[in-house]
Amino acid sequence: MANAIETQAKAAAGMRDSHGRQIDYLRISVTDRCDLRCRYCMSETMQFLPRREILTLEEIAIIAERFIARGVRRIRLSGGEPLVRRDFADLARALGRHVKSGRLDELTLTTNGTQLARHADMLFDAGIRRINVSLDALDPAIFADITRGGDLPALLAGLEAARAAGLKLKINMVALRGVNEDQVLPLLDFCETHGHDLTLIETMPLGDVADDRADHFLPLIEAIAPIRARHDLVPLSERTGGPARYFALSGLRTRLGLITPLSENFCAGCNRMRLTCQGRIYMCLGHEDHVDLKAAFRADGVAGIDALLDQALAAKPAAHDFSVSRGASPSTRRHMSVTGG
Repeated sequence: MANAIETQAKAAAGMRDSHGRQIDYLRISVTDRCDLRCRYCMSETMQFLPRREILTLEEIAIIAERFIARGVRRIRLSGGEPLVRRDFADLARALGRHVKSGRLDELTLTTNGTQLARHADMLFDAGIRRINVSLDALDPAIFADITRGGDLPALLAGLEAARAAGLKLKINMVALRGVNEDQVLPLLDFCETHGHDLTLIETMPLGDVADDRADHFLPLIEAIAPIRARHDLVPLSERTGGPARYFALSGLRTRLGLITPLSENFCAGCNRMRLTCQGRIYMCLGHEDHVDLKAAFRADGVAGIDALLDQALAAKPAAHDFSVSRGASPSTRRHMSVTGG
């Protein structure tokens, strides 16, 4: 009885870290595997985790429910590429029922789009209404170079299937100097034509990749220069739970989002934690510190989770320490595909 009362009290209070930030957003990487090998995200010859180290989808659902009980209102499913995981639909439905019951405000998805044509209707039926799709170029040759062989027509077919299913799409583009600067305006025009929003993202130093990130780091103030030449940018107060700042563009329906982890740190408003497919909670994308919920859950069931959530809150750092100086080591050994976008 005492434990139940304590749990109810914690749920009412929500989760606050030691810096006073309310944590109400959980990002879950359901797999580290992906069917692309984007240059800024992973190495060409990735060593993926053994399946025995991965949480089952049932375990992910149970752990997510503990976060919901503690006040999380938004969950984003990511990877790797989440849609390559077998039976992903079961997890989407299990979490989607919390949206339908009102316990969650929103369940969303980040995907590379390659599997959307097959899964778009399932995502909508599960309760997902909004997805982010990674698309860094509309030029087929540039797209194939960034993704190391990705099939652009298949991705575009997936976007159309998602739109037809009723999903709201936001295109995520990682801006890379010397690689895709000239794709910013074509992607903006594409989004305007098809009714999507566009978010530009600065590259982040996570995991060893073939390129020196200093060679390709492009501050977004430079990336948006061609947009500013055509449109006025009007700041919007609306937020979607993540780190993006949004702008209306004169003459367009498309909203522009900017994610600037290096040129304009946004950590003061961080409201997120990340659960990896290994069952580790990372309190910050740019730090290695974590707590192992998988071990606690498998040893003690749900009783082992709440204490570790409190430990994670206490250990959440004030800010990341990203750096892309030439020759610098990555901020973490983990690739982005392990922690999730």
